[in-house]
Amino acid sequence: MTNEDSMGNGGNMTNESTVNNEINMEQMYIPGGTDKLESAVDVLITAVLECEEYVAYRAELDRVLQIPGLKTQIDEYRKRNYELQSSMDIDFDKLDRFEKEYENFRTDPVVWDFLAAELAFCKRMQAIETRVTAELDFQ
Repeated sequence: MTNEDSMGNGGNMTNESTVNNEINMEQMYIPGGTDKLESAVDVLITAVLECEEYVAYRAELDRVLQIPGLKTQIDEYRKRNYELQSSMDIDFDKLDRFEKEYENFRTDPVVWDFLAAELAFCKRMQAIETRVTAELDFQ
């Protein structure tokens, strides 16, 4: 859900997220603010948008989106993969069936390149988060 999806008239929260006390990022962040941290976040976002991994990810996503239905198939693959990987009881027969079912799908160069670019970008973002958290001695 985008911020716009969760906003009503005047930018006020109008859905369940108000009740659940979810954080509204628009309320936390003032674009172009004078705060030193906000300026640093702006610089970080610009750097991420320009980094090799993000540029490659966006290029591969654009390729995927040119093929009708492919993004939906990739999302379903990722969903099923996540469910199998995060299951408490590992069923190797299910894993084998899943691997065989998606074997040809994963070898499609567009799918393969997209998943590889996505993984590289996720690893980059995880490394950034890990470094920031480590430097803050956040326990």
